[in-house]
Amino acid sequence: MAHIVILGGGVGGVSMAYEMREHARRDDTITLISDRDHFQFTPSNPWVAVGWREPDRIKVPLAEPLARKRIAFMPHAATRLDPAHSRIVLANGETVTYDYLIIAIGPELAFDEIEGFGPQSVGGHTVSVCTTDHAAEAKAVFDRFVEDPGPVVIGAVQGASCFGPAYEFAFILDTELKRRRIRDRVPMTFVTSEPYIGHMGLDGVGNSKGLIEAAFRERDIKWITNAKVERFRTDGLDVIEVDEDGAEKKRHQLESRFTMMLPAFRGIAPLMGIEGLVNPRGFVLTDRHQRNEAFPNVFSVGVCIAIPPVGRTPVPVG
Repeated sequence: MAHIVILGGGVGGVSMAYEMREHARRDDTITLISDRDHFQFTPSNPWVAVGWREPDRIKVPLAEPLARKRIAFMPHAATRLDPAHSRIVLANGETVTYDYLIIAIGPELAFDEIEGFGPQSVGGHTVSVCTTDHAAEAKAVFDRFVEDPGPVVIGAVQGASCFGPAYEFAFILDTELKRRRIRDRVPMTFVTSEPYIGHMGLDGVGNSKGLIEAAFRERDIKWITNAKVERFRTDGLDVIEVDEDGAEKKRHQLESRFTMMLPAFRGIAPLMGIEGLVNPRGFVLTDRHQRNEAFPNVFSVGVCIAIPPVGRTPVPVG
């Protein structure tokens, strides 16, 4: 009999727990550890930010459905991971030992790396759709914005590795502003660290460049690529646009009354600095089987894995 622990209660962690229950032996014990007592469907966060979904409609309490699958549930954040001794210390003081660990946690959002970045709840001047709570906070800002509309900026900063939600949110915002009949009063600019529109941190997906550029032109969405954000202000942001060699090309002082840019990610604090387990940014090192070579009873899935960029870019992405 083995004790299999899944760390993380998001899309990766919950689906991993269900699959492990299906494939593990009947007498194996499975435990899911999460820093919150509910699952939130992250892909719907952009809808919450403009009122297309209520936060409670994309949250599911985890205890009952996990219990039906004979999966133990511990709704307490991990504060320290000790892979050398196969144990995790939790915020409530408990220590959990395991035979196998699957790390499926989400990232820490690196808002602090740029001045003024992040939602008001963390002291910033922007909004976020990275969590459901952030998206609900963004909805309150959006409600005030539509009473006195003006320029908006959407995009992703230097070091970001997840670009899809920024593009999705740009199109969602365009649609909602048209529904409210105020789109003509809202100049939109997409600012991104990508070398071209549709790069996605993947050097493009099919004809993503041509398709998204055409969609932006059709919707009168301007863009700036190869962009480094210097700081966010209460009324906008300061951006450096670089050329293909990374040299400064142009400075932009953009006005914005509603700014949503995706941050760079890093590993959560309990993982940071564990030699052999994570890279300097805190992402889990794995082989082609999703297993960590230094600690062979540790596996990982999702955005917490260390994946090298697909190529060099003037501004770091991926």
